[in-house]
Amino acid sequence: MSSITAEHWGWRHAGRSTWATRDLSFTISPGESVLLLGASGAGKSTLLHALAGVISGDEGEQQGRLLIDGRHPTRAIGRVGLVQQDPESSVVLARVGDDVAFGCENLRVPRDEIWPRVRDALAQVGLDVPLRHPTSALSGGQKQRLALAGAIAMRADILLLDEPTANLDPDGIRQVVEAVDRVVADRSRTLVVVEHRVDTWVDLVDRVIVLDAVGGIIADGPARATIEAHRDALLAAGVWVPGVPAPAEPLPRPDHAPRPDHAPRPQTAASIITGHDLTIARSPDRPIASGIDITLPEATSTVLTGPNGAGKSTLALTLAGLLAPLNGRVSAAPKLQPPPRRRTDPADPATWHSTDLTTRIGTVFQQPEHQFVAASVRDELTAGLTALKWPQARISQRTDELIQALHLGHLTDANPFTLSGGEKRRLSVATVLATSPAVIVLDEPTFGQDRNTWLELVRLISDQVTSFGTTVLSVTHDAAYIEALGQVHLHLDPAHGLTDRGVRTP
Repeated sequence: MSSITAEHWGWRHAGRSTWATRDLSFTISPGESVLLLGASGAGKSTLLHALAGVISGDEGEQQGRLLIDGRHPTRAIGRVGLVQQDPESSVVLARVGDDVAFGCENLRVPRDEIWPRVRDALAQVGLDVPLRHPTSALSGGQKQRLALAGAIAMRADILLLDEPTANLDPDGIRQVVEAVDRVVADRSRTLVVVEHRVDTWVDLVDRVIVLDAVGGIIADGPARATIEAHRDALLAAGVWVPGVPAPAEPLPRPDHAPRPDHAPRPQTAASIITGHDLTIARSPDRPIASGIDITLPEATSTVLTGPNGAGKSTLALTLAGLLAPLNGRVSAAPKLQPPPRRRTDPADPATWHSTDLTTRIGTVFQQPEHQFVAASVRDELTAGLTALKWPQARISQRTDELIQALHLGHLTDANPFTLSGGEKRRLSVATVLATSPAVIVLDEPTFGQDRNTWLELVRLISDQVTSFGTTVLSVTHDAAYIEALGQVHLHLDPAHGLTDRGVRTP
């Protein structure tokens, strides 16, 4: 077992004027389980990466000392298992079994021990797929469980988990938490977990450490007692204190939505995008779901829920024109259609030119990095507007508005790829909002958000619907987000296909 010690430790990325985190001092005893809390951007992920030995002096500047059993983390490789915030960045091999075995192979675990470990780890996280199953065919939530299985199979002394349940459905969250509980129950491993939703982990951990966004530590002590003693300070810092919901004003029930008795939606309701008899897939040889009929009501916020792997993201990308259905048709309402162009179908978004999509259907991907194209936050926000040839004064005004609304002002010169997960998510939302598209598709929009930034994000999306008549489709597992923005609630699952769960009552 291993202990962790920080002595006035801090880290600043190369080229940044501000510290990601600084002046951290604490000791974590062998076998202890700790929940690491703090505002989005407070440096929680940076601390985990430093403990895993994956950041170096070439990437930034360090102050103080961070030690594992009195040694620098780079000298403890193999004793630390890290599950990163973006699970896709942890996938290295093409098949599930090989990917889980990869860490064991690097540690020179004997071959006859590796495969029993792989099977056991996959069972513990509830990832029930063949060992030869392609990693590219996994959903985002399944990739999170894959990454956790790889860390468990290594049997590291220290297990570092960065938002391990962020994109999981409720059953997936339960499976992951139960798996982690089993792994650390005998106190043979030290656990440090970063998670914004405190209630998921508070009864599993011994202790919470709350990082201050400006440096130092706000609170440190036994989990529930510390949260209760520092309740107001934690709320001010953006911590999701159990039992205290975010004060988001739910959107009103749309006039054209079904009544609370879930009667069918009137056929006369205005629709902006429809899909008929869709068969959806990421690749032509792997259909995920078929026979889907879906309508997005104009100027309405629709949420799409369902278990991991059901095809929610694929359906959203299909409606957004970024994936073509294997069968069926997606049609845009006449008012959304672009002018006819050569070799395009004005009614089919999958055939539109990129400039037509930019101003009509904006998409926020589940992995924010997939849409970054510039070397700074400000340039990222201006890229789409520059491509549309907006006047410079108008570009500057729109960019400044979004930077302020989404709390990105201190990051304007930072490289988007160096931001925290929550900051990347807010930037990806901002890049889509910049061009004011009539339809916005959001895949897990609240991933990595603290209570304060979550509230700002929800209010901004709500305002798009109520003030600008934007149509919003959100893929989400976030119950609070569904309550606030689920004017229409659709559910996709393998057993029943797409079902309408009606609307939230006023």
